[in-house]
Amino acid sequence: MLHRPSLVRHPKRRFVHPLLREAFLPFSPPLIGEEEIAEVVNTLRSGWISTGPKARQFEIEFAQAFGAPAALALNSCTAGLHLALATLGVGPADQVITTPMTFCSSVAVIEHVGAKPVLVDVEPDTLNINPAAVADAVTPHTRAILPVHYAGHPVDMDPIRETASAHGLAIVEDAAHAVAGRYKGTPIGSGTNPAAFSFYATKNLTTGEGGMLTAEPEFIDRARVLSLHGMNRDAWKRYSAAGTWYYEVLAPGFKYNMMDIQAALGLWQLRKLPSMQKRRRQVAAAYSEAFEGHDALQIPACRANVDHAWHLYVLRLNLEALRIDRAQFIEEIRARNIGTSVHFIPVHLHPYYREKYGYRPEDYPIAYANYQRLLSLPLNPTLSGSDVDDVIGAVLEVAEQHRA
Repeated sequence: MLHRPSLVRHPKRRFVHPLLREAFLPFSPPLIGEEEIAEVVNTLRSGWISTGPKARQFEIEFAQAFGAPAALALNSCTAGLHLALATLGVGPADQVITTPMTFCSSVAVIEHVGAKPVLVDVEPDTLNINPAAVADAVTPHTRAILPVHYAGHPVDMDPIRETASAHGLAIVEDAAHAVAGRYKGTPIGSGTNPAAFSFYATKNLTTGEGGMLTAEPEFIDRARVLSLHGMNRDAWKRYSAAGTWYYEVLAPGFKYNMMDIQAALGLWQLRKLPSMQKRRRQVAAAYSEAFEGHDALQIPACRANVDHAWHLYVLRLNLEALRIDRAQFIEEIRARNIGTSVHFIPVHLHPYYREKYGYRPEDYPIAYANYQRLLSLPLNPTLSGSDVDDVIGAVLEVAEQHRA
């Protein structure tokens, strides 16, 4: 890093003025160590690279780590959500309630099974789906509720469970951001209802691409059949020494299985997850300490009854305190060689959903208003102390330079 003698002043701390980093700081690179590399090499040399013993071992260890009844390793979280809805039998004429503040796949899977997504607004503090709005949106056609644990902050699940129980509805949790998150002391994914996790390259635990579905054993058994063409025997059961060539197709399934190459990464990522989560919490705490109380910045909420998974650190700009909008703020940060992102463009703003359902931006005012002022800062275990100081310094400098 360059020596930077000037300082940005803050009531609590002093940070190095970030003039310009020598190298661009990526938003969210994975942390891959020699153990993961060796495990992948071992898999390549084993002669079994598709779904096999390591995928099964990953399922067992993941379920044990989070107290899940059973787990199914898949090629994405999207696959897990789709499989869950398909296994539940959700289809045409059904409605599924979910949030606009999510990645498009959370809603696309509802379309994939032929059902209608019903969006409801989010809570102002966490930006998670509003349980009261969920209860108000239930109709005779509602079959399921699909809450999304936004940024890693667990949804307030108790009132959602009460609504589901009162109306005989299924719950499918989108836990793409929530590995290692806890709600009232209970790990996300430890319940009996389906929960889908993401292991994409930017996630807290990565297999490059990949995901995991947790639920009761009987549900996972049915989902497993659908995950591989609807066959009653996977390749490991057909081609191993104890296998048999004969199989039957029980349903028109999908191709959603996880390869052993991916699972090899996941096994070591899972074992390292506690230390990686510790670093994420440290970075998030440093950001919040630096930005708390600044009139142009709003730090993420973290309710007392949850353990935040800290997949994302979503900073919100108080635009009335600035002379620039969110887009220019991001460009100013990028000009200082720091990567950021936006999570998310609300679903109802995308052309497909806007045109199909006639959504207007103001239909979900909390999601829409917050979208216009949020940005995600780098948050990952690869960040050094200097990296964190650079991010903090850049944000404070831009906020000060463009104060209204």
